[in-house]
Amino acid sequence: MSAQAAERMACLSRSPAFRSLSLPSFLQRNWHIKSSLRPSLRLGAYRRPALQWMGTESLQKRLFSGGFHILHHRMLSAAASQAVTSPPSPQTSTEANPEVVKQLGFEKVQEQFLDEYKSTAILYRHKKTGAELMSVTNEDENKVFGIVFRTPPKDSTGIPHILEHSVLCGSRKYPLKEPFVELLKGSLHTFLNAFTYPDRTCYPVASTNTKDFYNLVDVYLDAVFFPKCVNDKQIFQQEGWHHELNEISEEITLKGVVFNEMKGVYSQPDNLLGRVSQQALFPDNTYGVDSGGDPAVIPKLTFEEFQEFHRKFYHPSNARIWFYGDDDPNERLRLISAYLDEFEENEAARESEVKVQNLFTEPRTVTETYAAGETGDLKKKHILCVNWVLADTPLDMETELAIGFLDHLMLGTPAAPLRKALLESGFGEAIVGGGVDDDLLQPQFSLGLKNVSEENVLKVEELIMAKLKELVDVGFTSEAVEASMNTIEFSLRENNTGSFPRGLSLMLRAMGNWLYGRDPFEPLRFAKPLEQLKDRIAAEGPKAVFAPLITKFLLENPHKVTVLLQPDTDKGTVIENEEKELLKKLKESMTKEDLAELVRATEELRLKQETPDPPEALATVPCLSLDDIPKEPIRVPMDIGDIKGTTVLRHDLFTNDVLYADLAFDMSYIDAELLPLIPLFCQSVMEMGTKDMDFVQLNQLIGRKTGGISIYPSTTSKRGKKEPCSNIIVRGKAMASQIQDLFELMRILLQDVQFTDQQRFKQFVSQSKARMENALRGRGHSIAAARMDAKMNIAGWVSEQMGGLSYFDFLQNLERQVDNDWSSVSASLEKIRLSFLCSQGALVNLTAESKLITKAEAYAASLLDALPSMRIGNTSKWNSCLDLCNEGLAVPTQVNYVGKAFNIYDTGYELNGHAYVISKYISNTWLWDRVRVSGGAYGGFCDFDSHSGVFSYLSYRDPNLLETLEIYDKTPEFLRGLELDQDSLSKAIIGTIGDVDAYQLPDAKGYTSMIRYQLGITEEERKQRREEIMSTKLKDFKEFADVLEAASKSKSVAVVVASEDDIVAANKRSPGLFELKKIL
Repeated sequence: MSAQAAERMACLSRSPAFRSLSLPSFLQRNWHIKSSLRPSLRLGAYRRPALQWMGTESLQKRLFSGGFHILHHRMLSAAASQAVTSPPSPQTSTEANPEVVKQLGFEKVQEQFLDEYKSTAILYRHKKTGAELMSVTNEDENKVFGIVFRTPPKDSTGIPHILEHSVLCGSRKYPLKEPFVELLKGSLHTFLNAFTYPDRTCYPVASTNTKDFYNLVDVYLDAVFFPKCVNDKQIFQQEGWHHELNEISEEITLKGVVFNEMKGVYSQPDNLLGRVSQQALFPDNTYGVDSGGDPAVIPKLTFEEFQEFHRKFYHPSNARIWFYGDDDPNERLRLISAYLDEFEENEAARESEVKVQNLFTEPRTVTETYAAGETGDLKKKHILCVNWVLADTPLDMETELAIGFLDHLMLGTPAAPLRKALLESGFGEAIVGGGVDDDLLQPQFSLGLKNVSEENVLKVEELIMAKLKELVDVGFTSEAVEASMNTIEFSLRENNTGSFPRGLSLMLRAMGNWLYGRDPFEPLRFAKPLEQLKDRIAAEGPKAVFAPLITKFLLENPHKVTVLLQPDTDKGTVIENEEKELLKKLKESMTKEDLAELVRATEELRLKQETPDPPEALATVPCLSLDDIPKEPIRVPMDIGDIKGTTVLRHDLFTNDVLYADLAFDMSYIDAELLPLIPLFCQSVMEMGTKDMDFVQLNQLIGRKTGGISIYPSTTSKRGKKEPCSNIIVRGKAMASQIQDLFELMRILLQDVQFTDQQRFKQFVSQSKARMENALRGRGHSIAAARMDAKMNIAGWVSEQMGGLSYFDFLQNLERQVDNDWSSVSASLEKIRLSFLCSQGALVNLTAESKLITKAEAYAASLLDALPSMRIGNTSKWNSCLDLCNEGLAVPTQVNYVGKAFNIYDTGYELNGHAYVISKYISNTWLWDRVRVSGGAYGGFCDFDSHSGVFSYLSYRDPNLLETLEIYDKTPEFLRGLELDQDSLSKAIIGTIGDVDAYQLPDAKGYTSMIRYQLGITEEERKQRREEIMSTKLKDFKEFADVLEAASKSKSVAVVVASEDDIVAANKRSPGLFELKKIL
């Protein structure tokens, strides 16, 4: 399984945006998105909509488990390089016709041209309801719609979160069980989800196909305004919580998708820290409770409260509506007015207003515990975070921008002084807290350390305060200011949002003002305030600008809360026992008639969940036809040449004067025992110094002269070959005027960085270990996926050495080795460099307009000239795989992550594009229905890696274990029993095309094309796979059932990440099934 497929289930949590390769402003962590309708990798890409910018830190921190980077195999082998396009809607104006506006009951409030995004934005008001609509028109084909309601909860029952899940479970116009899943199956969406903040709920969709886009919009509008869930208690029970009893003799259990999702959230110390911090900062308003839901409180929510919450807040008077893209602005208003006209204005907007938290008169301290494992030294497992609310009145734009700039100066890069001081102190292993967060009504600042020893807890806060005072007294160097300014400005102007729709990133920025009655245009206009800030810094000096901000908002701000989380090895057991005791008492209080009724209700709910929708209900969901789908994949222009014997790939694409450059070096010459060191080698390259520059100077130079540089390992199987395709990849980007600097800095990083700083390297090890601990608790599906892959093929083994449990084990021993034998560690790092750094066999990949590519080739030639032309040594023999045994990896958690995998190529199966259709269909029907809907897990999916042949099942935040494995094993039976009509089959095909034609910006197009070239995937093969996808038949599903069954029986493996108790219980029911390994 690919890393990206494994990460697909990652939910919004307090963690970095792991796989982003770009530096847009919103990519930073949004600590306040509490939940999403479905787990999705893409949601990890927009964590901070407003003021924090990413720096030039090593990409390793944003990669899966600190390890490897693999693009999804479907995109590589079958896909077009960008989303399916449709002809632009007829559009004669950037605004709706005034007569249409009047006729549909709207009035224009304000219009602005956003020069930064070449867009016209018009704010309309619907006169009858008071609903506000922002219509943004431009030439972006990736159209975006969003509707947002303020939904402030009064308690931690998770009512906004449960409602977010529930409204998409059928509606007036679309009365099937889950229209959302039908859209997943059969649309070309580039974004489809929903998510809950502490004070709002957002429902966004995106598509490049106009017909598809309006279909998505209509389903979402009907869902939010007229959902079935307000009249169907079983939907509330399924998505929220319910008691379950299969037989009277059994024990009662608690189930529910949100209930189990939040159990997983509360199992992660970092998530718990965020919730405790927020609630301590805001004891007097809605932020003092958990909108996502506390698992201990969720079962107190009643259906009547659920109904009333929807009636009160899901009303046009309380809505903010967003449209963005190249579609017809008249059609936007027509579509919306059909729904809004059914309502009258009410008091919802007033009732949903968020109360301001008055500032404290003195600081406060909060101490809590978290469930800790029994391994390691518990005295070194404390977490401390210092938090401030910065203001109780709105800040002007210049102040907001200055605070965001200050945040980047203090924390945004490895060289940033506050971040550097904390990590070099030795008081803890990794930073917690996200710095500035201005996404809610009142801005905050949070910062601390995790894995702090007992004796150093107080020292962490003392260090933070002392360093802040020092920054007031001393200020920042001109080099640091210039580097931050260039990084921020490059990021804003490039507006590279990766696979995340640009229009949605702008919506999230605007909402930070709009939701609170402030100017929604202001967050979208950065050019003027940025120039004003630059002028002010130049005139007054950085100290005069930033020192007063540190003093006012931090040092002299009494609204400060210091949160300490202490490890408790008994907490997990206590929580579990408390739940069991409550359920035991409940059962004891029930009569036989009550118990019989609960058994009946349990069976009735299960029967409803497992009963297919009738054809007439399915037919209500609008969908495209196969005729709407282009028959040919869209090609990325690629010219193959060479620079002094080194292959160069040229992609002539419009990039707005930005050059994207990739260098790929063959890493197969690196000895197997050195593989676990590669992620740390990459971090060392980015975060150590040279003979002439320390790492601070080098980091600042990168920030001043480029748009960012990163280095990381990439590994994937190559179909038909035992040896994987493995590379060290260096990626960089720069404006046209900076191209020479970009390549020179790449050379410096590759050749001149010295591996001599023992203490700094020790920090890298500690940070990586802390990240892996977090992954084991919160992304257990990724750990299980990597572990299974490592048992099935060499590429999986290589990747797992660099980012899985093997890597975590390696880190434990490496800490001691760094202390006791640093010279050998340093020598190993140098050996890695000598093993791969060579122009022979390297690959240069350039993406930009042709004139920039020509300019870049000259500087790329200079870089290649400086490298050794011949490699020392021979290709290493990577012939290892992990033992093919089932494993139960025990960690402190309230939920399970259940995996099973096998290789279908071992049965003689030959790749056909129908496998993509079938695997997606299994995920969106059988596994969704049985693992999530009936089983109560937050997610369940399968993945077919067409490069290696590995077919994997995974579940996410799952209350079950053996039951889920049984569902996996019944998949062939499900396929054999399928009766698909042509409409259902067409939906499955169209949905698959939506995956393989994933929307990409130019840098991603060039990068994907490079990987295809490395894997030998030709345009002819891509065309063939597409034809196979489009011609998939029902018989292919039934034949694939035989393939899955044969492969599973022949040689399969299961890996679960769960609590020790759950693994032991599974082994009692199925003796010897899992080899138990205590990890944390």
